[in-house]
Amino acid sequence: MANKQLAALVVTLLMFLSPAACQNTNASTACLSRWRKVPNQGSQVCPSASGTRNSPAHVLGPGGLNVGYYNRSDSYCPGAEEIVKKAVGEAVDSDPDVGAGLIRLFFHIRWVRRTQPKPPGLRGDRHGEECPPAGLPKQGFMHRHHRLLAARDATFFLTNNKTFFDMPAGRYDGRVSFANEMLPNLPGPFSDLQDLKDSFVSKGLSTCDMVTISDAHSIGRAQCRFFLDWFAGRTDAFAESLRAKCNGNDGTMVAQDYVTPDFVDNQYYKNMDQNVLFISDAVLNSTETIGQVTDYANNNQGLWEGKFAKAMVKMGYIGIKTSAEAEIRMECVRVN
Repeated sequence: MANKQLAALVVTLLMFLSPAACQNTNASTACLSRWRKVPNQGSQVCPSASGTRNSPAHVLGPGGLNVGYYNRSDSYCPGAEEIVKKAVGEAVDSDPDVGAGLIRLFFHIRWVRRTQPKPPGLRGDRHGEECPPAGLPKQGFMHRHHRLLAARDATFFLTNNKTFFDMPAGRYDGRVSFANEMLPNLPGPFSDLQDLKDSFVSKGLSTCDMVTISDAHSIGRAQCRFFLDWFAGRTDAFAESLRAKCNGNDGTMVAQDYVTPDFVDNQYYKNMDQNVLFISDAVLNSTETIGQVTDYANNNQGLWEGKFAKAMVKMGYIGIKTSAEAEIRMECVRVN
């Protein structure tokens, strides 16, 4: 029963991370990772909300956020963070690509204004109605939170338990979402350095944050259509290996980090010299950013892990909404 309960939670966290999401070849920023589809199983872990339990007030921390927001004894689901962590741990242990999808989802929901549980332009699987995660109450639970917590926990497990950070919670759910805002707002695999910098600065993040967060490309898989043309004129061993793996099929999935494909680590920076898939990765080898890339490649005293944790928390503060412009959604698939 415990395994079924955890599987049900993972289903909800990954409700749109399916191969169908990548059928739209124009959605270049949405189809890089291997999208995971998991069988549905029902369960109930936390008690249902009752009149004796209260949703914590938005009063603590910057932007009204608070570490341990749902762990109070009078919250709707005391221990909610532990429920998410157990589910993510089991899922990542079974398939590390699940964790890649969760981290990418975190990036999506911070970068693009949304109300719905899946980014505009991505088609969810048949479990889209099952949210929040099985075991968490369907009312009074800010529905973005379990995804942010899941990204935090995926990072922990994929870094071999080296990178953990407290993720403040307490975000309101938005009321407005436009599909045409997705691609213009997300940096893509063909972005040059200036495009990347402009995108991150527009979200209040620095060039240092950009180089740090880009390491998320050390996990997951990408379709050949997003990088193969870039290697057309190259005859080195890495380029030849990619052509062999793709074998003329644009939809073939290739590991983004060919050395340690199942871990988030500093190998990404070691690959920076000619052994990364995307233009948006290779441009970090420029004069402006190569110093930071080199420092992370050497990773003295766990430099990168600490910086990555801080950058993820910082990204979690993007676009915080107030009660005047947002709500606590009663049903996670629609506004109140």
